[in-house]
Amino acid sequence: MDKKQDKKANKTSGNVQTQEKPPVNQDIAQKVKDKSKRHKRKIVFYYSFLTFVLLFCLVQVGISVLLNTSKTIAYHGKIKTMTKVRDEAEMRNKDLKNDIKLFSKSTSLEEIARNNLKMAGDDEVLVIINTPPQTQPKKKSWFHFNKKKKTNKKK
Repeated sequence: MDKKQDKKANKTSGNVQTQEKPPVNQDIAQKVKDKSKRHKRKIVFYYSFLTFVLLFCLVQVGISVLLNTSKTIAYHGKIKTMTKVRDEAEMRNKDLKNDIKLFSKSTSLEEIARNNLKMAGDDEVLVIINTPPQTQPKKKSWFHFNKKKKTNKKK
């Protein structure tokens, strides 16, 4: 009987112990829940912070792409104008070289003196005929026509 009583005592003491353990288990469970909530908050904050940093970097990359594109377009325009100027300078250089070849002859020098510098030879008389440039008649606009009418009415 002692054994039976010991078993009953163990069962009753086990019941007592199990009754005491649930509050301990609940405290541990509560602590684990609180710890997991804090951990989740930290993770949410960390991910939010990383999201803002990545968005900021994305904005910076977008701005730099736009600026580089506009610079590229501007540089292409400058390259076009520079090649145009270079080609014109090369053509002028060729023309000047041809003029140098022509000017080395005495007949071409005399021709330049007569035409450009208005010079004449020893036994020649220089006659210059100036013709006035033709001007186009001015078109009367409706605005000017109305002004003349108004001034006439005031007189």
